[in-house]
This record gives sequence, structure tokens and C-alpha cells, in this order.
Amino acid sequence: MKIAIYPGTFDPITHGHIDVVERAVTLFDRVVITIAINAVKKPLFSVKERQEMIAESTKHLQNIEVDAFEGLLMEYAKRKNAVAVIRGLRAISDFEYELQMALMNRKLAEEVVTVFLMPNVKYTYLNSTIVKEVAGFGGDVSGLVPESVEKRLQKKFRKNGI
Repeated sequence: MKIAIYPGTFDPITHGHIDVVERAVTLFDRVVITIAINAVKKPLFSVKERQEMIAESTKHLQNIEVDAFEGLLMEYAKRKNAVAVIRGLRAISDFEYELQMALMNRKLAEEVVTVFLMPNVKYTYLNSTIVKEVAGFGGDVSGLVPESVEKRLQKKFRKNGI
């Protein structure tokens, strides 16, 4: 079974993320969408909330697992018996950073390859930070995230008085 890991913060998951997952499931037997827990980042949503949003947003796909991890991605990939790590590339500006990470990951675990997937062109500008900023100012994010995520964003910003 060919397992791929799709790591990210997913704070929140967007249509761009989902587009990449939809491409990945056609290439691999199983795709593990995993939240990388980073103490430096201050996410809007808890790990549990993000896992729920990912599960809700990908329920139409087969062979998906939603998880979270701390530490080195390559150690996690080895524990999961993954053959690949999926990384989305939106623009050339993403490539330099992603290439450096892929080369370091290869050094740590040469048996795990990095596969770069590009989302549909309509999502190339999209990222979670932009979504949170638009939602925080009361803007319409309906075309950017699934409806269930949009509702959670609205609730979160109302709750926080933003």
C-alpha cells in the first residue's frame, strides 16, 4: 500500500488544500492529512477543531486519514510507513522554501520522496492566512472554504468579538 502524508497547519482547511488532496488520492492508496503542531504558530482553531474541519471537508474522498503530529515530519512519515510527502505549490515563491525542505527531508529519510502538486489555477492565490483575514473583517469567504468551515470561522470571530 502506497501511503502519502499531506502535512500542514490547515488553520483552516481551504478549497486549495482540498484540491491538492483530491489530486493526491488518485496517486496513492492512502493519504494521511496531518496537522503539524508548531509551538511557534498561534492557530485560530484548536487541533481538534482543525481535525474535525478536515474530516468534514474530505468526507467525499476514500482512503483518507486525518491525524496530527509533533516533531520531525520524516520521523512521523516513517512511523506511518509513508512512501511520499505531498506539498502544494501555488506559485514560484513557494518553490524555493519547499525545495529546501524537500532536500532536508531527503537527507533525513531518503526512502520518502516529496511530491509537489499544484492546485487548480483558481486557488493559486489562496491560503489560510488570507481566509482568516477576510473572515475577520466580515468578508465573504464562501468561495474559499467549504460551508462548514465558513460557519466555524463566522462563529469563531463572533465569539472572540472580532
